[in-house]
Amino acid sequence: MVLNLVNEYRREQHRLGTLKVYKLIKPSLEKMDIKLGRDKFFEVMRENRMLIHRKRKFHKTTNSNHRFRKHPNLIKGNIYQRSEQVWVSDLTYIKTEQGFLYLSLITDLYSKKIMGHNLADNMKVEHTTKALRVALKQRQYKTRQLIHHSDRGFQYCSDEYTGLLTDHNIKISMTQSYDPYENAVAERVNGILKDEFEIGEGFITEAQAQREINNAIRVYNSKRPHISCDYSTPDYAHVHQRHKPKSWSRLLTNKHILTKEKRSKKEKPTSNNTTFN
Repeated sequence: MVLNLVNEYRREQHRLGTLKVYKLIKPSLEKMDIKLGRDKFFEVMRENRMLIHRKRKFHKTTNSNHRFRKHPNLIKGNIYQRSEQVWVSDLTYIKTEQGFLYLSLITDLYSKKIMGHNLADNMKVEHTTKALRVALKQRQYKTRQLIHHSDRGFQYCSDEYTGLLTDHNIKISMTQSYDPYENAVAERVNGILKDEFEIGEGFITEAQAQREINNAIRVYNSKRPHISCDYSTPDYAHVHQRHKPKSWSRLLTNKHILTKEKRSKKEKPTSNNTTFN
């Protein structure tokens, strides 16, 4: 019975994380008076080889060596409590048998909802601009002050792209380094689509990739729960706005502290006579 419940959610999201599945099926377990704690559920999933092992693949798509103006980071250190206060944008590659495609995504920082996307066989500005236009059409809270945050790639710094933002009174924010934590939510959403929905490769044609990606984003927005949204879906979180957001600046600080601690342990001298300049 438990595995049947799991399979219901894994039918469309077959790489949905074990903890998220547990939260989703818990009400059904309680209704059927099945007592199954989180740790025991993980054991059941492990015994049935249903745990998800994450993939780690990285491919740089940012080219910041260009003539366009690079804007400062306006969101670092701030916490945003509502939808459509910040949109984060990123560009990621998709592999097909006919060559690489490039997926432009615009995601709401608070709700994690993908507001706009566009798939193309090149990284020209016109394609990132199309994703932005889709997002603008889906905007629900047009009176809120909105910030658009991205890396410093030429697509986002171009006159065409920044001009469209300015025309809609949207403030422009950009990362100041190559640290992915400066655009953490955008990077995370890319990872979810590639890892859980497996859109990164395996397509034969662009048309197939387009169909599969459109469906993946639909399922992601309407059915995929987020821990950071109190296990709500992006669509639900975008409208109801009840969860308390995390501070990404704090995560960034903790990450740097942990990295420094690990480095210092590796560099710890084996002799008390060792000195450092």
